Amino acid sequence: MDHDPLPEGRWRTTTAIKELILTRGLKPGDPMPTENELVDVIGVSRSKLREAVRTLVALDILEVRHGTGTFVGQLSLRPLVEGMVFRGVLAPADDFTALREVVEVRTGLDLGLGPSIVERLTGGDDPELRRCVDAITRAAQRGESFSQWDRLFHLTLAERLGNHLYGQLVAAFWDIHTTVAPRLGVPTSREMMDTALAHERMLDAAIAGDIEAYRLAVVAHYEPLLSVLAKSDAENTDTVI
Repeated sequence: MDHDPLPEGRWRTTTAIKELILTRGLKPGDPMPTENELVDVIGVSRSKLREAVRTLVALDILEVRHGTGTFVGQLSLRPLVEGMVFRGVLAPADDFTALREVVEVRTGLDLGLGPSIVERLTGGDDPELRRCVDAITRAAQRGESFSQWDRLFHLTLAERLGNHLYGQLVAAFWDIHTTVAPRLGVPTSREMMDTALAHERMLDAAIAGDIEAYRLAVVAHYEPLLSVLAKSDAENTDTVI
């Protein structure tokens, strides 16, 4: 049985276009060959080519600028985010499952990349990360949301690491989190302060070069959110029963 989600003709055409991008060394924002050239090079009809282009545009692999032409897309994780968010819209009960999966993946990434982050930050304070930590702490003390500072903290860590994919994943996961979070209710003041303290400990441990302390802080960072998810699950189960 063929499990490919695309009809074979369109799959072959999209694959050929992606291979052309690679073999020509094209980068995000670079112009693609004209439609006439693509038809000749790939050897397909215009209708099949246009179907394949629409598919690749939806995946952010291509970008069509009307009146200008077709360009290599930004290759972002937008389709992933939209797919997960839409799954939550279609099946709201899956929201918590999706967020729990995001937390599990983020925890694994943060722990796995921990040694590299600690290596990059050891020995000197980072004013931008320290500013994020201070803003998170002040907001938590006031009982206010600090999601924007939290997001910036992790994006800045990814930037220090120099890992573009990690940065994209952080941004994508935060978009999913932002969509689902309103259904989780308001975190307690204790949960907010625990999260704030975990960020401070992550930064302090990284600067001190203490990888074990950094890993413990990463785990502590996600514990309040997992606690909120557990409570939400329990409330939903009681409602169903």
